Amino acid sequence: MARISTHVLDVELGRPAAGVPVELWRDGALLGSARTNFDGRTDRPLLSAEQLEPGRYELIFRAGEYLKTREASPFYDDIAVRFAVSDGAGNYHVPLLLAAHGYSTYRGS
Repeated sequence: MARISTHVLDVELGRPAAGVPVELWRDGALLGSARTNFDGRTDRPLLSAEQLEPGRYELIFRAGEYLKTREASPFYDDIAVRFAVSDGAGNYHVPLLLAAHGYSTYRGS
């Protein structure tokens, strides 16, 4: 199923990061937003098949808000991940591995 989805793992604590606000943008327009659940995932994809078009997208993870809830002194506030969709029928899963002083991302499945 074509979609854009994400999840966030707190690699410092070794568990899903619940309550992280996430926004999906394209060409300066907000396409969708969600907050990660207890499993670190959004309850549904941020964008589904009928709306997915090739182009450049941006996920913004409001990491500072999450890090403050676990009493970490946040080094990162908003983390922007820009990526390209080349196939409108593809599955684009973009996870974030988060710690108080670092992060990583990749294209998942």
